[in-house]
Amino acid sequence: MSFAIEVAGEANPLSIETLYHALVAASSSNPQQIKTGAQQLENWERQRGYYSSLQTIFVDTSLPVEVRYLCIIQLKNGIDKYWRRTASNAVTKDEKYLIRSRAIEGGMNEPDPRLALQNALMIAKIIRHEFPNSWPDAISSIVSNLRQASQSSGTQLRLTRALVILLEVIKEMSTARIERTRTSLQEAALEVLQVLGKIYLDDFQTWMTFFHQSGADEGGAIESIEHSLLALRVLRRLLVAGWDYPNRSSEVRDCCNLLTDHFRDLLTLAADDSSSLHENTRRLVEKHLRQIAKLHVNQARSQPAGFALLPSSVQLVSAYWNLVSRFGEKYGSQNLTAPGSSNGDGDDYATPIMEYLSLKGLLLLRACVKMVFNPAQTFKYQHAEDKEEKAQSRQIMKESLLTEDFAQVVMQTLVTRFFIFTPRDLRDWEEQPEEWQRREEGEDDIWDFSIRSCAEKLFLDLMINYKERLIQPLLSVFGAVAEDLESNDIFLKDSVYGAIGLAATVLEDRIDFGSFLRKTLAQEVQINQPGYNILRRRVAIVLGQWLPVKDGLDRPLVYQIFQHMLDKSSPPNDLIVRITAGRQLKNIILPFEFKFEEFKPYAATILYRLLALIEEVELSETKLALLNTLTVLIQNVEIQIAPFADQIISCLPSLWAQAGAEFLMKQSILGVLSSLILAIQGDAPKYHRLVIPLIDSSVDINSETRIYLLEDALDLWVNVLQQTPSTAVSEVIPLVPHLFPMLEAGSDTLRKALEITETYVYLAPTQMLASTNMILTPLRRLLEPSVKREASGLVLSVVELLMQSALELGGVEALTTLVSQLLEFDVLQAILAGLHNAHVANQTTGPHRLRTWLGVLAETDCFSLLARLTLASPSLLIDAIAAAIPNEQLETSIGWILSEWFRHFDNISHPEKKKLNCLALTALLQTGQPWIMEHLQDLMSVWTEVVVELYDDIERKDDCLVYWDVEALKGPSETAEEERVRKLTFEDPVHRLDLKPFIREHMQNAINSSGGNEAFQSQWVVNVDEIVLREFGKLGVI
Repeated sequence: MSFAIEVAGEANPLSIETLYHALVAASSSNPQQIKTGAQQLENWERQRGYYSSLQTIFVDTSLPVEVRYLCIIQLKNGIDKYWRRTASNAVTKDEKYLIRSRAIEGGMNEPDPRLALQNALMIAKIIRHEFPNSWPDAISSIVSNLRQASQSSGTQLRLTRALVILLEVIKEMSTARIERTRTSLQEAALEVLQVLGKIYLDDFQTWMTFFHQSGADEGGAIESIEHSLLALRVLRRLLVAGWDYPNRSSEVRDCCNLLTDHFRDLLTLAADDSSSLHENTRRLVEKHLRQIAKLHVNQARSQPAGFALLPSSVQLVSAYWNLVSRFGEKYGSQNLTAPGSSNGDGDDYATPIMEYLSLKGLLLLRACVKMVFNPAQTFKYQHAEDKEEKAQSRQIMKESLLTEDFAQVVMQTLVTRFFIFTPRDLRDWEEQPEEWQRREEGEDDIWDFSIRSCAEKLFLDLMINYKERLIQPLLSVFGAVAEDLESNDIFLKDSVYGAIGLAATVLEDRIDFGSFLRKTLAQEVQINQPGYNILRRRVAIVLGQWLPVKDGLDRPLVYQIFQHMLDKSSPPNDLIVRITAGRQLKNIILPFEFKFEEFKPYAATILYRLLALIEEVELSETKLALLNTLTVLIQNVEIQIAPFADQIISCLPSLWAQAGAEFLMKQSILGVLSSLILAIQGDAPKYHRLVIPLIDSSVDINSETRIYLLEDALDLWVNVLQQTPSTAVSEVIPLVPHLFPMLEAGSDTLRKALEITETYVYLAPTQMLASTNMILTPLRRLLEPSVKREASGLVLSVVELLMQSALELGGVEALTTLVSQLLEFDVLQAILAGLHNAHVANQTTGPHRLRTWLGVLAETDCFSLLARLTLASPSLLIDAIAAAIPNEQLETSIGWILSEWFRHFDNISHPEKKKLNCLALTALLQTGQPWIMEHLQDLMSVWTEVVVELYDDIERKDDCLVYWDVEALKGPSETAEEERVRKLTFEDPVHRLDLKPFIREHMQNAINSSGGNEAFQSQWVVNVDEIVLREFGKLGVI
């Protein structure tokens, strides 16, 4: 059937027929029809009746499968978007009822398993929203259908579909974060268990009887085993999610006992190599075992107390350990020769059942250790019975299972059997070295899927919790192995050294690791016999584990060992050895005791070999790990990396080109450059030709890579600017236009963009002042009340820096020009509006007190801006206020500004800010205006507070913030940015003006302008409180 939709999407009314045609188009192979049909479906998804119409088409099994599949997918996705009552264009109540009424029956009769699964997922999503409030009989309806299907002949399809629906419902409800959903599931769990358990048991007995008695109905047996497996999958999730304390339910206890018995029977069946089971049948049997093993581990993790108190739980864990021990006898490789190459069949890598069950046994044992020594903490209210059961479960596990003798046996078994490489490991080492290394260095949860990784975790758990018992046996084995340099048992050495490395934090004070390093490790890494590549890899790992925790080791010897292991020309140093050494080098360099003088003789060679290794490896994950080591090396070596900068830079362009669309790799390269630029300081401009184009392409708003690289590029940009001298300004100015789009409220990069803007003002004040029109537009938007206070504070800091730079470059005239621009773009108006809002809010009290949108710190910054204008010229401030508030009398405006200024002064905590505002308020005296003379008492209070703070004692000749020598402020290893900040800071009036003489001079001018001392006393001083006047007099200012 070919059908093309020619009419625009919005023009087509929704009906079953039009919807069907749109679905046909969207599921066709014609790209244009797919696009048109998908657009039409998107337009309809917000219309009433759309989702019930999709279901109408879906339940019609006579229609094409691809159309019905698209229907159920659309319906399932719509549940997430429009089912909630609060959603925009939510599905109506009547439509929800219609969908619910057909959902279960439609799934029960669905012949296609793919469509049945999607329908089950849809039902599960609805039940998560609706059960039990709007759909109280949902689970009981499913259980009823399940019961009927299990009791009637010829309804095997309905039974399978009911089990699938129930499985997805339990999976969905068990993952819900809302406690109400989980509680609803638990309330219905017993009813489900009774029906489900009978189905599982009947089918299990049917096919087991067939196999034991060689029955004739093989087809019926296969059908029964498939049903029992599906029922078991549901049971596994139900038993974990349906009860917090399974030990309290007799039905659950019986079910768990039954499954344990079945586990034993199935294990016997699966382990019998002589049985005549067909391969597919054997695989189904093994799947039963996997499901039951998962149940045991999940119960021990999710219901630790309940699991421990189940009948025979200790015996169950012991049985698992016996299985693990037997499997360990065959686990490791017996020789150093890798087995034959893989034939490429994926089954070669399928986990055998005994290996899988042994892994689950280790996970189960580890869960028991955690249950005893690290019980999960919860905020949920616990009844006395809960607390008692938890304590009882820990006691049972500790006394009946996890005894010290048992812990020693487990520890020895893990080290001698499961730390050893398997034949598969040796084969992958040879054939896929990078992939094998990646798996070994995988994510933290790799121990859930790898026996050796899980054994290492369990070993460390035991060493931490049983260290007094386990240390001595481990040291005995270690001593025998470490002293026997003639032994060729590489696997034993590797496993014992691995144990010593893992337990470094436990054995720190119990092993003379320095002696072991000199007498054993340093000697063994020089042996060039077959198999010593395994030992060299282990040496690198052990050193990486011990150096961060052990002081006083021979670090030059360690550097020499790593230099040797990175040497490609040495035969045992295969790719895995060198990659491991490269990765572990990070842990060697990171510790606080690192000294470049000790590392210097080896730096050039190690760096050369590390860079060569980065270019040699192919996997992105490996390159990233080695680049991380390079970054750590640069950060710790700091300025001493400068002689090697050319060498590092030379390899980065090719790595960038190789990265292609691997943006994690490019992020890492930008990180290396950022650290390098920061480390080499004054030499950084040499590399602008490489670095600046990278920044430009990464921050350009039209660049496709911007979304991935922006954050790292901004860090690099900041470091480049901080190291750029004034002579190289022209090289970084072209990047400035990229800043403006980032100066938007809500932008993730806003803080960094403002930091870069401030850095540019320090670096190129002339150019930035010439670009104020482009800067002030976005800055003004950031001063809106709706913007976060933090952003407003950063903006005010930039504006204050612009004022300082203008005054330094062109005096009052340049500052006047900047003020005009601040007025033109309403920046000054926004600042004064914020202050007025604070003033009004501070006039109110009580429960209805108004809140200011200007925070305390931002208000301080606002007054600091006014202070800068006042110190430059009081008339400049007065004119600016008059221009910014034209509809208000100047005296009124200045009145509330001064009132708020003096009120806020007590909230200024920073000494430099406090002195700046004090100087500005004092400078206003030269106007001789009554509006400042009326605040003489406030002024004297301010003077008293600040003078006492800045002068250590009354006899001090100058305040402590006055700087006399700009060079005295210079710090060690000063960057170009720090030099610019230092020089501008030195010229700041805060650090050039001595406060006492400044007050004295302005007081004397005020006295003179008032007509002499007597007139000043009678007109202004008479209004000052006697205590304030007396305290001020003690300062000896006048």
